[in-house]
Amino acid sequence: MAKDKIGRRAQIWQRAFWLSFAVCLLALALNIGLSELDPATNWGIGYGISAVVLLLGVVGWAVRRRAMRRVSKWNMGSARNWLYFHLYGGILFALLVLMHSAFRVPNGPLEFWLWALSLWTVLSGILGLGLQKWLPRVLTSGLSVEVLYDRIPSLAEEVRSRAEKLVQTCPDSVQALYDRELAPDLIQPRRRLIYFLDITGGIQARLKPFNYLKRFLNAEERDKLDELERLFRTKLEMDAHYTLQYALRWWLLAHVPPSLLLLLFVALHLFSVWYY
Repeated sequence: MAKDKIGRRAQIWQRAFWLSFAVCLLALALNIGLSELDPATNWGIGYGISAVVLLLGVVGWAVRRRAMRRVSKWNMGSARNWLYFHLYGGILFALLVLMHSAFRVPNGPLEFWLWALSLWTVLSGILGLGLQKWLPRVLTSGLSVEVLYDRIPSLAEEVRSRAEKLVQTCPDSVQALYDRELAPDLIQPRRRLIYFLDITGGIQARLKPFNYLKRFLNAEERDKLDELERLFRTKLEMDAHYTLQYALRWWLLAHVPPSLLLLLFVALHLFSVWYY
């Protein structure tokens, strides 16, 4: 039932978005038919005012996230509704910015950076939405380990320490495998681009030396080698988390500071228009 309700709510927001999108295009068609497409006309000013209003509403989602304790008191609405508005409102904001600029790159430095930051913020936001939907799904689909980014360094050190203690009780052949193949990867967390293409990072191929070596060991030694293999697999899977979760953190740096800078440029633009 909950999923059905969420699905219906998503459909309502999608329909509202496409209706709003169509209204914007209709306004654009009327503008082109009745007047010049220019930022200084009443039409252009209307697009700009609408974009600013939408931007303030989109920023409201970030404000809501930081006011969770007061949400119930102020009845600020559900997080999902705010998220939908943040997404769809941001796309409509970008459309209105393009309409306000007459689909041309502005000449003035302030106007250019305002235009560029607007598009960058919206495009990076869409990218972030894709990452937030894709990363959890891909991390849980191919890996057995689930770990938070901040805990990975300490957990990797724990894995390395356990592996070093274990290998000291193993035969020379296992110690040689450890020194040659495993030790470099166990030193610290590693980010590897291969995890974006293959979430396992070729783990199965890297475990083949274990299978080969088991044929020459007795039962007790194989048990120790199996434990070493589990530790090595855990470290490689933590590296996958370390790589992909790091990408999400970089996305935050690419989206949030430009968003704040965008607000500053909007304020400067409104001041310059009002003052001059």
